[in-house]
Formats: sequence, C-alpha cells, structure tokens
Amino acid sequence: MSYFCKKLHTMSLAKPFRIRESESAIKKLMKSSNAMIGKRLHALLIFKQHEDTGISKRHLADEIGVNHNSIQTWRSAYIEGGIKALMAHSNTGYKESKIKGQQEKALKNKLSDPFNGIVGFNELLQWFNTTFKTEINYKTFHGFVVRKYKAKVKVARKSHVKKDPAAVEAFKKTSVSSVKKSSQKIKPGIKG
Repeated sequence: MSYFCKKLHTMSLAKPFRIRESESAIKKLMKSSNAMIGKRLHALLIFKQHEDTGISKRHLADEIGVNHNSIQTWRSAYIEGGIKALMAHSNTGYKESKIKGQQEKALKNKLSDPFNGIVGFNELLQWFNTTFKTEINYKTFHGFVVRKYKAKVKVARKSHVKKDPAAVEAFKKTSVSSVKKSSQKIKPGIKG
C-alpha cells in the first residue's frame, strides 16, 4: 500500500459509539428483513463486532459494497434514533396507477382498433383526457402505454383509416382480371 493510500485510510478514523442490541438480536432481525434493511443491519453487526476497536466508515463500506456516505447516514440514524430509526426508510414503493380499470379497457380497445384514426401518442393522450376528463401528463401516459401494451411511438399503418373495404375487393377483382388479359395478348414469339 502506498504512502498516499495509507494516509487516506488513516484520515478516516472510526467514530466510536455503543450498540445496545446483541449480535444475535441483530442477526435475527437481518433474517426477517428485506435486502435494503438487511444491508443496514449487516453494517450495524460489523460495527458491533468492532465496537471496542472501532472501524472506519470507508473500510466498512468496502466490506459491505456500499457507498461510504450510506454508512455515515445509517450510523447517524442509529446514534440519533436507535434500531427503529435505522430500519425506517422513506421509500413507499410503486404508486397506484392513474389509469383505472374501465379506462384501461377503453384504451386497449382503442389501440387494438385498426380504424381508430389516431396517429400518435399526443392524439391518443388528447382522446384519453377528453373522454375520461383527466389531466394525465404525456410522460406518465406514454410510459404506461409502452409498458402495458408494448406500443411504439411511430409505426407504419397497414392501411389507411378511411379506406373502404368494398372498394379494395373491387380493385383486387378488376386488377387481377386485367393483368390476366394483358398477359394473354402478349405472346412470346420466336424470331428466325
């Protein structure tokens, strides 16, 4: 280890503090906790094991595989509020979807209809907000539609929205017969 590295490791000295819980109690809590809280408790367990000698936050961060600032935050939380403060977290999980059941069904039907006349996400969002009298923003709506229905921003249409199916059939019938007639008129001849 170089002089500079030794100097850095000695600069971050351990901050001594007492841990009220026993090692077995911390291990028991670790087993019943999720991964995020488990890392915090793992850090507390190592602090407990080095309670007399002390361990620096950087060394502990390297050992657990987290940022040293996280170790400092967890240590401060424990010192100020004990085990409950250490185990508390502000993440609330996923938010409830702004698009509810009936709205989702109507959106699915609109997306699956090839003759819906909607060209892009902006028009789809405008239709949705007008139909359901909502104010969902573009980013939220776009994310939902892409995640739920695997929709893409720009997709070439297979056919025009206002195309008449009867006219298509009539065109197919006449075009096939005209091609057959024109191909019969032209006979390959042998020139000699």
